Amino acid sequence: MGGEKLVVQSLKERIIDTALDLFRHKGYHGVSVDEIVATAGTSKGGFYHKFKSKDALLYEIHDVFISHVLKQTKKAYDENETPIDKVCAMLYAFTNVFDVYQRHITVFYDESAYLPPEYKNIIKEKRTEYRKLIEQVIEDGKKSGHFRSDISTTITTMAIIGLVNWTYKWYRQNGSLTMEQITRHFNDLILRGIMTEQGMQEARAKKYLI
Repeated sequence: MGGEKLVVQSLKERIIDTALDLFRHKGYHGVSVDEIVATAGTSKGGFYHKFKSKDALLYEIHDVFISHVLKQTKKAYDENETPIDKVCAMLYAFTNVFDVYQRHITVFYDESAYLPPEYKNIIKEKRTEYRKLIEQVIEDGKKSGHFRSDISTTITTMAIIGLVNWTYKWYRQNGSLTMEQITRHFNDLILRGIMTEQGMQEARAKKYLI
């Protein structure tokens, strides 16, 4: 077959993929389970075997990308040596998800207000876990002398998350800058705001700054 690899979607993946397109075009409340089922080419039984409700499907859309971010961010933290290295690698892990899961993120942020509390609580737990990873690397840098001791770890962390989160509103995969180039700008802005002279020397030596 010329060495081509046939990629076959699972039923769950097909339902999610279908729902993403429908939610983006019609909104969460504008799409019924019947329409998702018909467009995905499955049955109601098939849908409810994978998801107990439409709310569960919307939750799953979020869980796909937040789980990816957590895994890659933990890896970036564990596999890099200095706080400067860790911050830069963790930012690339964070922004990469906007490229890989752009549809998931757009749908979730636009429609997440409709989720019931049971799902919002689980989402909050994972987001808290992510926030603590960022707080940890900021604390590491303050202790090692790479980051300024006078900055608030909490405010710095929330500023980083807020800066990157808004990317989903304006990032375009066919735009003039790649996500890697955009992240380089983010890293430059963040590092210059939090580094000591010791940290600045390392960042310049490793060419993390623009």
